Amino acid sequence: MSWMLQNERIIPRGDAALSYLDRGYCFGDGIYEVIRVYNGRMFESGPHYDRLKRSLREIKLELPNSIDKLNDYLEKLIEADKLDDGIVYLQVTRGVAPRAHAFPPAGTEPVLIAYTSEVSRPFETMHSGIAVITRPDIRWLRCDIKTLNLLPNVLAKQESVEVGSDDVVFHRDGTVTECTASNLLIVRDGSIITHPADNMILHGITRLVIRQLAQHLDIPFVEQPITVDEMMKADEVFLSSTISEVMPIVQIDGVNVGGGQPGPVVRRLQAAFERYAGLVSQG
Repeated sequence: MSWMLQNERIIPRGDAALSYLDRGYCFGDGIYEVIRVYNGRMFESGPHYDRLKRSLREIKLELPNSIDKLNDYLEKLIEADKLDDGIVYLQVTRGVAPRAHAFPPAGTEPVLIAYTSEVSRPFETMHSGIAVITRPDIRWLRCDIKTLNLLPNVLAKQESVEVGSDDVVFHRDGTVTECTASNLLIVRDGSIITHPADNMILHGITRLVIRQLAQHLDIPFVEQPITVDEMMKADEVFLSSTISEVMPIVQIDGVNVGGGQPGPVVRRLQAAFERYAGLVSQG
């Protein structure tokens, strides 16, 4: 049997009931997090909780549970589902209320749900790399909030599927921001360069881990805007995310990057990431 968390109850998924008046359904009025699970344990849960709290503050919403209590529930959920490798998805909405744009009355209880999914590590693509396309970034200007409003990301991802690509790299007026569900980084002259952690991108947890690993490996890590032209001429390009980890990009808009093969800096980061996460490579 599969289980899920609904506010303060762990229940069979088949017993879950969410109202059609939930503001997450009506307005996308909520936030979410995706936490990786390796060997039955949540990876970097502390930074994920910090980002969760920040997103909640930014949309003026309070968590219905304390972080400590939430962590206890998620650990029990992982145990109940006997999850070894996968993810925990959790979201918080502003609750159930008559449909109106303004916030509901004080005292309206937020709705928190969480569930697990088995997700294997993407060994094949981490070894060979992926191909992406570029598209204008037409999303709103608060991409730093991990909000439920993901329609532009969904449409872009679908376009990449339809043209046989793996993902989309967004750019605003020629400045690269990020991908549909991951951060974008390049390597130039031995340095890792990525967009500053401002309102134009999501402040990725794996991106944060990479910054720490780069410091340990004595690889310069620079946060500055990157143009599309600079990306196309980079020595290496890669993306980072909770599910994709450190993923090399070997082709952009049909043009090979770095000879069409993952480069040495990405390989060092992948190995360092596995050591940091306590993983043994199966690829």
